[in-house]
Amino acid sequence: MDRFRMIFQYFQSNSESVMNGICGLLALASVKMYTSLDFSCPCLPQYNMAYGLGIMFVPPIILFLCGLILNRQSLVMLEEWRRPQGHRKKDPAVIRYLCSSIMQRAMVAPVVWIVVTLLDGKCLICAFSGSMDPQKFVGFANVSTEQVQQLLAKVPCKDEELVRNNTSRRAVSRYLRCWSQALGWSILLILIIAAFLARWLRPCFNQATLLQARHWSNYIDIEQKIFEETCCEHSRLFAHKCILHFFESMRQEIKLHSFSLPREGEGAEGGEGLLQGITDRDQVNKLLKTWYYEKPPLDVSQAHQRHPLVQERSPLPWADKASTHSKFPQLSNV
Repeated sequence: MDRFRMIFQYFQSNSESVMNGICGLLALASVKMYTSLDFSCPCLPQYNMAYGLGIMFVPPIILFLCGLILNRQSLVMLEEWRRPQGHRKKDPAVIRYLCSSIMQRAMVAPVVWIVVTLLDGKCLICAFSGSMDPQKFVGFANVSTEQVQQLLAKVPCKDEELVRNNTSRRAVSRYLRCWSQALGWSILLILIIAAFLARWLRPCFNQATLLQARHWSNYIDIEQKIFEETCCEHSRLFAHKCILHFFESMRQEIKLHSFSLPREGEGAEGGEGLLQGITDRDQVNKLLKTWYYEKPPLDVSQAHQRHPLVQERSPLPWADKASTHSKFPQLSNV
């Protein structure tokens, strides 16, 4: 049980690394899905283009939506964008940073799918074989227009008797395959160049703004997780109190049935904390409503002033060495 708890805590504290791993798995899944796909073009003039373009672009849309669903930050970004102003102002730079991070991760698997389909060439041959100019190929010179459309539609199906031994079919297939592979390599080259420029030109921009946006985006995510954990803890305590109150109210009935009662105070938790002080459903609803509509500002200096015990903690690593030696003179002799 402790191992699963450690793994869960690792996933919570390293959500960015986990999302990178999920994006990589989606990319590998897209390649595996395409290689295992039984691609069979209908070889009909009215269906070839719809089928070819559908295979090329519909699965990337599905993979893109899966990337958005699996990314926890997409929900965090929407909540931050839609939440009321309250006592905490919204930073557009943080929302833009979250949006760009989400889109970059969600676009990995769709781009991999499109590049793989273009390098393979089957989808493009199926989609655009009927749109080719027959005058560019010798085998269609003495054929009527309807027969030309039938022959061009049968180009992806090399086992058809109508085009099995037709040299023009091979020429059309090779022509479209070359264009498909050229387009796939071009897209891949453009993406690599864009990633290279983004990597090397990034230090030229204002790094302070980027660090601030990244810090507060991580803060929003962690704050939401801690709030959910705190709500779960209060729900457990509230349910425990409700159950104890139920059995306390049923004391007479339990005595009639000769059940053994626990001693007074047994099972009670020590200490009345802040969460245990909230003992009413209306109070809980008011607390959640206040958190949503009037989120507190990011300033805990007043809380430190109200709680002087916080100032008596151990000194920070960068604290003045002189004060440390004055408190612990024996350390100076080490």
